[in-house]
Amino acid sequence: MSFWSDRRVVVTGGTGFLGRRLVQRLRTLPCGEVYGLGRDDYDLRNASGIVRLYSETRPDLVIHLAAVVGGIGANRERPAEFFYENLMMGAQLIHHGWRMHVPKIVIAGTVCAYPKLVPVPFSEDDLWNGYPEETNAAYGLAKKALLVQSQAYRQQYGFNSIFLLPSNLYGPGDNFDPRTSHVIPALIRKCVDAVEDGQETVEVWGDGTATRDFLYVDDAVSGIVLASEQYDSSEPVNIGSGDEVSIARVVDLVAAQTGFGGRIVWDTSKPNGQPRRRLDITRAHTSFGFRAQVPFEEGLRQTVLWYMQTRAAVKARSR
Repeated sequence: MSFWSDRRVVVTGGTGFLGRRLVQRLRTLPCGEVYGLGRDDYDLRNASGIVRLYSETRPDLVIHLAAVVGGIGANRERPAEFFYENLMMGAQLIHHGWRMHVPKIVIAGTVCAYPKLVPVPFSEDDLWNGYPEETNAAYGLAKKALLVQSQAYRQQYGFNSIFLLPSNLYGPGDNFDPRTSHVIPALIRKCVDAVEDGQETVEVWGDGTATRDFLYVDDAVSGIVLASEQYDSSEPVNIGSGDEVSIARVVDLVAAQTGFGGRIVWDTSKPNGQPRRRLDITRAHTSFGFRAQVPFEEGLRQTVLWYMQTRAAVKARSR
């Protein structure tokens, strides 16, 4: 707890899915100030916005979560935007953080930085052994460039920045917009819509064989907090569950938990994305004691419950 005492903490992306939960957790600690920043607070794509951010908040710790993100469809439609904005935000935060003597920056990377075909579980040592999966390569490579920058600034300047590789996040408060959502919230919304509208089928991209390492949002928060406190190395660190769940299994669970009893139609003309994902979390455990605590089925149950309750409340207010 002494690490957090009177510390001024900036969380970029602090109004987003992961950021909101992280800010809530940080405010239970003895921090001096916690700034949960949203898109409208500072334009992180421009150096002037970042300099103003640092001048006005004078942070002891920056946790960089702000990102342009989305599922396979959004990545395929907007690869230039995903590359440019993610690279510009992170590169300038690190550069001006060094220039303005910020004591520590924590960079959230992405599991999409890993090569398409890499031994499972993914070890941090295999990060450079191939090109990322094509559907999200622009996003993955933009984030991967920040690891190079983080290591270069530590080597040349002794600047303290660390780089985390979270796996696929899910949980209450996720983005359920079908245009930009990831697989779990997209499936939940599709199934709930189908139940309410009396639809007999739900269409899902791919063939269901792809697997993912799904990490509950509160476990991700715990990993970030522990790494912020205890980790000070240039080597990247995986933050995941260490488990592997197929998309077909996710679909079965979501259908059961939402009450959808119809037929799943697999659109095999659409991509699966990376064939398999499971992270080796040995480094996180040995370096700062992180292990995920929420079993996947329980986390999914909480996510479905949150969405259905929130949806019902919105409809009640509209009436």
